[in-house]
Amino acid sequence: MIDDIYDRLMAATACVRAELPAPPQVGLILGSGLGAFADKLTSPVRLPYSEIPHFPKSHVPGHKGCLVAGERAGVRCIAMQGRVHMYEGYDARTVAFPARVLIALGAKVLIITNAAGGLNASWSPGTLMLIRDHIDMLRDHSLRGPNDDRLGPRFPDMTHAYAAELRALVKEAAASEHIALEEGVYAAMPGPTYETPAEVQMLQKLGADAVGMSTVPEVIVARHMSARVIGISCITNLAAGITGEELSHAEVTETANRVRETFERLLDAMLAQLAVRKELV
Repeated sequence: MIDDIYDRLMAATACVRAELPAPPQVGLILGSGLGAFADKLTSPVRLPYSEIPHFPKSHVPGHKGCLVAGERAGVRCIAMQGRVHMYEGYDARTVAFPARVLIALGAKVLIITNAAGGLNASWSPGTLMLIRDHIDMLRDHSLRGPNDDRLGPRFPDMTHAYAAELRALVKEAAASEHIALEEGVYAAMPGPTYETPAEVQMLQKLGADAVGMSTVPEVIVARHMSARVIGISCITNLAAGITGEELSHAEVTETANRVRETFERLLDAMLAQLAVRKELV
């Protein structure tokens, strides 16, 4: 089997690079409700996913499907307004491909956000959780198949998937803005159904604090390509069986929109910290 992921990556990267005035320092993958943050970048360059070779297109409401480059808080950023998911029919390698493009363009740090269900009954909807680690239950892997050594090693280490020094920076940023921030473990499930109460109990026993349908494929390829990751979840609802109420995407969207201003303040504070600590980018 011949895999042309490197050639596809180079084609996509060349297309985007031709539009950028300078390489980005930080890549942002903006989940549900956060896409508007990209509109605040100064001197923006916008490229719809449909204009980037081999870039997968999102079909989920709330995911605009546009790549935006610009500056924020003194940091050159490139942001994804929405992502694709495995439940849309993509395999894990394709889901993770956009993250590879951000890194190949020059981003040394990826800030990956998502909406997630809360497994910790003491957290209320709207809680922001800094991801300390993850549990991968996706049934596919973004490195499955032939490995191209030009991108990274066959067997990447995941001990420090979420860089400790960047987690410390996020905590400092949250404290500076008086934003409450929890820390925990994110579990990734394939979706598109929400988890059953029995699955929620299983994940709780495994040590997870939040559950969602994204993020892990992107984190894996970031580690494969030696980029560092900050992961943040917005707890949009308590997972199935905790409250006894049925779950809906409308609830997820409503909570994400309600918390958006706070989440954006945290992102700004994080970028400001990164601008000061230039060795991190």
